[in-house]
Amino acid sequence: MQDEVSPSRIMEIGMGFWASKTLLSAVELGVFTALGGKTRTGAELEPALGLHPRATYDFLDALVALGLLDRDGTGAAGCYRNTPATAAFLDRASPRYIGGILEMANARLFRFWAELTPALTTGQPQNEIKHTGKPFFEALYADPARLEQFLDAMAGASMANFAAFAEKFDFSRYATLVDIGGATGQLSCFVAGRHRHIACRSCDLPVVTPIAARRVAERGLADRVQVATLDFFTDEFPSADLITMGMILHDWDLDNKKMLIAKAYRALPPGGALVAIETIIDDERRQNAFGLLMSLNMLIEFGNAFDYTGADFARWCREAGFSRCEILPLAGPASAAIAYKD
Repeated sequence: MQDEVSPSRIMEIGMGFWASKTLLSAVELGVFTALGGKTRTGAELEPALGLHPRATYDFLDALVALGLLDRDGTGAAGCYRNTPATAAFLDRASPRYIGGILEMANARLFRFWAELTPALTTGQPQNEIKHTGKPFFEALYADPARLEQFLDAMAGASMANFAAFAEKFDFSRYATLVDIGGATGQLSCFVAGRHRHIACRSCDLPVVTPIAARRVAERGLADRVQVATLDFFTDEFPSADLITMGMILHDWDLDNKKMLIAKAYRALPPGGALVAIETIIDDERRQNAFGLLMSLNMLIEFGNAFDYTGADFARWCREAGFSRCEILPLAGPASAAIAYKD
């Protein structure tokens, strides 16, 4: 007798872009922010969001069915409200807002992922460089408003991981931390806010540091977190007990990954450690689907950039001189890959 099989999982994945774009459009239109802590009918939301009457109830009820909104009642009498998760993470008024990364996915990545097949067959990036000839970061740094939007998107995506790192890692043996490619200074702020004995420095390019200084000041940590200028390709790293890189290594090819690891090794004293926070892929490459999809995203964005396993990281770090490595799970699919220098 033939085993019973179902195509439901295949269809769920194959048509998954339906649900994805419904969420991305909801973030773009500000559905979750319009609701805030209130309950509103479809008739109230329709003009507030600029929805066409044909779309209103299919759209809102699809969000209910996807678990992104709650609803009391049905039809025109139905009242919609945020779920606890969307209230916390998708209302722009929430301090835990992570929608910036979804805004970027909607504005950029959704259309670039339509070109995954050419990326797979050519190994070439499919982002802005395909149309303008300018590398992504070059175009980004030339537009201050777009740069700040990108940094906010990355901050939203990294918030839970950096908070988990500040909570879970044992900082008791360390007095100084330098965050390489520190963007808005978010990682340094999480660490400095929780561990008063750590002196933190967030380092990035000159175009980024004014944004970082403002964000650090907004968090009330200007006296605890120093913002400094650094080009991690041309400059040596400042010496520190801990050197961190949040979502940095995966942006580059193997030679540049090894170069950055070697710079970290040279800057660390005996007893120091390098921490790379990424969507580390499991060594068997079977479980962390998000990490593997992130690596495909790096293909689309940069061509030769890629995410990596804990075993990969350990091998590169041992080549640089580090004595031992470990993986510290953080939030969701992300982990801290840690290399220790004797």
